Amino acid sequence: MTAHRPRVEYFDTADLTGTDAHGYVHSVEDCHATPWGLKVTLRTPAPPHRYTESWLLPALSLRVTVQHAGAAHERDQAHHLEIGEITQVEPHRWRAVDHYLRIEARNGRAPRMSGVDELLAAHAAGYVDSAQTQRIIEHGNAVVAGIAAHGHNLDRWLAGHKVALTWL
Repeated sequence: MTAHRPRVEYFDTADLTGTDAHGYVHSVEDCHATPWGLKVTLRTPAPPHRYTESWLLPALSLRVTVQHAGAAHERDQAHHLEIGEITQVEPHRWRAVDHYLRIEARNGRAPRMSGVDELLAAHAAGYVDSAQTQRIIEHGNAVVAGIAAHGHNLDRWLAGHKVALTWL
């Protein structure tokens, strides 16, 4: 595994743009703030997915993403969670720093965490210190345990944090 620095993205609610980790600026279809975070919707250029929606949740240090083949919500929708640092850096500008860990959550199924190998490679390369590595792993485990404790239901776990996400 090749180590890499944490990926950083920016979102601008005024310009409706997202700047990816490589510095490329992309148009987004919707980008607006709510009391619990930032919702970003964009069209995906290639099949099988047509839309990608993400919620950036600063208080939970999470980004929750779903991908849709069409505008309609799928029955067995996978929610992709990324552990990270989300901050509003200016009135219309948000920053998302990916901390390597990903969790796939499907209602009624045990959440699955991945990316530990990436995190440990980044730690070995000096991109993430020991204390931060430990906090990231503990946070990932707490999210998995929290979802499991709420019947393997992401929405119920989020509701316990007073967060209600909406999707296409």
